[in-house]
Amino acid sequence: MAAAKGRTNGFVIGITAAVVVVILALIGLVVWMNNKATDAGPAPKGSIVNSDTGALTVGKGEDKIALFVDFQCPICKNFETTYGQQLQGLAKENKITLEYHPIAILDRYSQNQYSSRSAAAAYCVAQDSSASTFLDYLNLLFTNQPAENTAGPTDAQLTDDAKTVGADKAASCIKDGTFLKYPAAQATSHKIQGTPTIEINGERLDLQKSADTAKFTAFLSKHGVTTGQ
Repeated sequence: MAAAKGRTNGFVIGITAAVVVVILALIGLVVWMNNKATDAGPAPKGSIVNSDTGALTVGKGEDKIALFVDFQCPICKNFETTYGQQLQGLAKENKITLEYHPIAILDRYSQNQYSSRSAAAAYCVAQDSSASTFLDYLNLLFTNQPAENTAGPTDAQLTDDAKTVGADKAASCIKDGTFLKYPAAQATSHKIQGTPTIEINGERLDLQKSADTAKFTAFLSKHGVTTGQ
């Protein structure tokens, strides 16, 4: 009886060990899948690129405004149409620091992942170009913004646009999709819920709140940016 009991315990122990191995394997698989889902891929590098925050910086002014934009976002285009040239001009004169964060949250409104591809292309241009060239490309992306739920420009067209602004070195980066994962990962990292998201001197504003709208208007007025009001 003792021998039989010993064999039974050994069998149970063996089954338990096998179950533990399976559970650990499943946990490992889940962790791997989660890591793959949040994998940002390589980070861009360059003189205007902050590889930690994803910011593309223009100007060296004391006051800083950071804009989180999605090139598929119509409201972002409207914002740039209204304020972009004035803010960019101030940044070029080092009267403000202007940060752009190209992110991707609107691929679901594109037939060919334009949200991710256009932001990735912007990083390709930024890493090998001057601030002025990057701004030219950013403005061109908004000019060529496709309607929602349509197919946006192809990678070849994004490359042609890069060459148009003098960023020929970005061609292979765009073609290879080097930074394709980076914009969505940045959106997650910065907890972006909608675009454009605006931060002034590190403070995130909610323009649905009158107090934050007043802060935004005050920033613009301080630097001579007309609000149309």
